[in-house]
Amino acid sequence: MPVRKAEAEWKGTITDGKGTIRLGSGAFEGNYSFASRFEEGKPGTNPEELIGAAHAGCFTMALDAALSKAGHSPERLHTEAAVRIDKVGDGFEITNITLTLNGDVPGLSDEEFARFANDAKENCPVSKALAGTKIELEIKN
Repeated sequence: MPVRKAEAEWKGTITDGKGTIRLGSGAFEGNYSFASRFEEGKPGTNPEELIGAAHAGCFTMALDAALSKAGHSPERLHTEAAVRIDKVGDGFEITNITLTLNGDVPGLSDEEFARFANDAKENCPVSKALAGTKIELEIKN
């Protein structure tokens, strides 16, 4: 199996410095800073946003795979991940991730869809990697 890589470079002090994050594939490169991480509306990305993108993508693919394997072809699956970082003690922790799912799967009841979605939430590789974090799922159809 492939090994995926990414890199980050930081220059300067924690509050006044800035950095760049790059994906090994070249698909994304972006700036990040203390402000883009801890203040609303500041330009740049942050590690939590990137974790959210990875989690939303992984969960959505896992859900699609499970649905397709069971003979249910989704017309559309859309997931938003909200990653919360809080000050805990002397440092910071990612304390919660909420996945909000919208989907259109013809012929599948809301209960069946929720069962597939909850299984994907528990078993996608990124959810497993983030097992120390509370992960919630909201389904909106």
